[in-house]
Amino acid sequence: MVTKNSPHTEADEDTLQRAVRGDEQALARLLRDHYTLLYRYLLKVTMNKPMTEDLVQDTMLRAIERIHTFQRKSKFSTWLISIGTRLYIDEMRKKKRERQWQNDEQALQAIRFEAALKHTEWHEALDALGKLSYDIRLPILLKYYYGYAYGDIAQWLDIPIGTVKSRLHNGLKQLRTELKDDEQARQAHS
Repeated sequence: MVTKNSPHTEADEDTLQRAVRGDEQALARLLRDHYTLLYRYLLKVTMNKPMTEDLVQDTMLRAIERIHTFQRKSKFSTWLISIGTRLYIDEMRKKKRERQWQNDEQALQAIRFEAALKHTEWHEALDALGKLSYDIRLPILLKYYYGYAYGDIAQWLDIPIGTVKSRLHNGLKQLRTELKDDEQARQAHS
């Protein structure tokens, strides 16, 4: 078991100082000496060997890129663990966004399928609308499909009226671009 506060030896301190000043061999030694500790920590965090290997590699690269920022207020191992932890959190946020996108895409496909079964017309505008993020799509639907006032939309979404107007403006611009691109693609295939 690794002790949390094992003291630095003079050799470790010298290696650390040289690494921070740009000595590549000293940095390589530090990273090699801390590899196992970092790997075991991230393996416990992720419970996923391939993800752990990727995170350790990314952590080491980040440490190489940023060694000059290490201020030695904590141990080098603590600094590496903090980098690895932040990278793991970023990765989990990214995976959550990817899962949300997949869920949204599957839901949109289900709506399209249902419309086809019922022989209901599915407008290209709805496809374009489905590609917008929810925070842009919602104000557009409330304003232009259902006719609600800016004030109502702002209140329901708990955002300022200016933000509603900005999202509407940006959303309409995105919709126009999307519909124009779709029209150009259809014309190219004709």
